Amino acid sequence: MSHDLDAARDETPAAAPILGNVPGSYALSVFRERHPVLIKQVREALPYTPDRRRALDRLLGEVERDVMEPLEPSAHDGAAWAEWGRGKIGGRWVDAPFLWAESYFYRKLLEATGYFGDGPWRGVDPFGPLKQAELDGPDVDGELAALDETAALSPDERAEALLLGSLWGNRADLSHSATGTAGGGGERATGLVVDDGPLLRALLGDLAPARICLVADNAGRELLPDLLLADHLLAHGLASEVALHVKPVPYFVSDATPSDVLACLRRLAAAPGRAGEAGARLWAATEDGRLTLRAHPFACAPLPYEDMPGDLRGEFAAADLTIMKGDLNYRRLTGDRMWPPATPFAAVTGYFPGPVVALRTLKSDALVGVPERTVAELDATGRSWRTSGTHAMIQGRGGQTA
Repeated sequence: MSHDLDAARDETPAAAPILGNVPGSYALSVFRERHPVLIKQVREALPYTPDRRRALDRLLGEVERDVMEPLEPSAHDGAAWAEWGRGKIGGRWVDAPFLWAESYFYRKLLEATGYFGDGPWRGVDPFGPLKQAELDGPDVDGELAALDETAALSPDERAEALLLGSLWGNRADLSHSATGTAGGGGERATGLVVDDGPLLRALLGDLAPARICLVADNAGRELLPDLLLADHLLAHGLASEVALHVKPVPYFVSDATPSDVLACLRRLAAAPGRAGEAGARLWAATEDGRLTLRAHPFACAPLPYEDMPGDLRGEFAAADLTIMKGDLNYRRLTGDRMWPPATPFAAVTGYFPGPVVALRTLKSDALVGVPERTVAELDATGRSWRTSGTHAMIQGRGGQTA
């Protein structure tokens, strides 16, 4: 299996990276529409002091002028970003690879709010009000209460419901819904473009009790079903340990950080019924080390997983299975390139050190492993199925390649 995947990877030349300078493209709309709106929302979400408001206004001007300025000379990670941004910083946002430029925008947004500074705004999550409002909202009450209905299901049906809950929970993406763009609920969810669910179930059965890395995406309404999935894996002996990977700092509006995980654990533990029972189990699993938190700095790097550092590669290699949640992780997993859609997932991800399964609702143009006929049928609908969050994928490969 390993040699076959290596051969497929060698025979698959890298595609061009997705850029934001293509007229009418999704990436261009992010830079031209979403980012300016988001800066204004962040500016009004907290009572920022005049210096922080001026910094946010400067960032807005930078985005509107379409020129990437360098970080402040005092930035603690300035050297790393200068190296990553060689040949990009000073140019147009839309001319840089989409993954890189979008990541740099969020790093600049944290700088503007004073997140890394020595003043009173140090460590204050600029997206915290949005996250907390969602977590406290009535929709979450209903979703947690619905967990009681799974008592009437068979074990296999209950497992499938929890898997699909984690998959479709990715629609609750504040980076889309807060700015009125894709995701968040406009169109009705319609189905799976790729369904490697049987592969995932086979891997879980063959590897049990497995060491699993669950790489989270969004906080709040998405992270809750991810935690419930982790509880199911632990409680039913499918996993001996789940390492939950989150972002070390606020990122892409709603991406989960350690504090977001703790907020969700408290929300679950305080809930009635089966949700509260799961919360108690997860709390205990955290205390005894079966559920662990990881927040590696590379989680916020503007790079694909193919460029991951050795220590993180070692963590994924030591796991029996890695489950990647969400659109951003999918983009990083596949390099955020304009692959022909039928390019095999196994060939593109052959560098990854172990079995990997992606659970993703589609919110960007990155796409592999989809037959040409399926793409043609979906394109014929005239809808933006690649970016609207109405379609999803369970996509993976087994085997060891590194």
